Amino acid sequence: MTQAVPLPTRPLTVAAVQAEPVPGDVAGNAATAARLVGRAAGARVVVLPELFLPAYHPPTLGADPTGTDVAADPEGRVDDPRLDPLRTAARDAGTCVVIGAAVRHPDSRRTISSLVVDPAGAVTAAYDKQQLWSGERELFDAGRRGASLRVDGWLFGLGICYDGCFPEHGRAAALHGAHGYLCPSGYLAGSEHRRDLYYAARALDNTMYVVFANAVGGRDPWRFNGGAAVYEPEGRPLARGADTGEEVVVATLDPAALGATRAAHTMLTDRLPDQGLSRATLVG
Repeated sequence: MTQAVPLPTRPLTVAAVQAEPVPGDVAGNAATAARLVGRAAGARVVVLPELFLPAYHPPTLGADPTGTDVAADPEGRVDDPRLDPLRTAARDAGTCVVIGAAVRHPDSRRTISSLVVDPAGAVTAAYDKQQLWSGERELFDAGRRGASLRVDGWLFGLGICYDGCFPEHGRAAALHGAHGYLCPSGYLAGSEHRRDLYYAARALDNTMYVVFANAVGGRDPWRFNGGAAVYEPEGRPLARGADTGEEVVVATLDPAALGATRAAHTMLTDRLPDQGLSRATLVG
């Protein structure tokens, strides 16, 4: 059953970032992230790519887990001085930053996570990636639950890259009442078709906004393809970056457009509680 969450009452400006981090340089990448937050003038939410702080570079992530990870306490709080420039940028801009990190938990689990830096500068390991892709399973543990972020009356489901390839993941956020879906990602060169299809589909499937951030640049086989975008609730891009180069794409989410789309396309309320019972099989 879909949770009844009121529509937001005012527009919200968001930004999706595509940029190239340096493998293993958490402090330097945090400083880059701070600079990019400064470019997202007026955005209340800024989303940066998956694993942006250590960079999505499995050889480095495997060789130096101590240097690439940030530690979270039992409540998910992260207190790492390497992130100080990002804390300052969030405070100065009055924005909420969602950024990818490798997180070490008190129980020794290691996860691909989204950190949330709030406008007061507090950092929380807010969501751990649930759907691990390929060799990620050799380095990381899967997340155990979904999570949402509330900003100015807007509710956003949190996903990371491969999560967004599963319709059930975005649908779970929508059924929890999400108005949007924030997806830090790391799509490799050659995956442009799937990159552009998945997140537009999650928007239309669930009549919600989608904010997709992606890495860019790097060297084969870890070369990424940009295309950061913000999708409106019928899956059209409001803003999209190129396949190459650093960009900060900014768009404003409109509660009236969200309400009108959900009134016209009622998939969330029309869905059956179970699609699989009493299935017939015909022989041709």
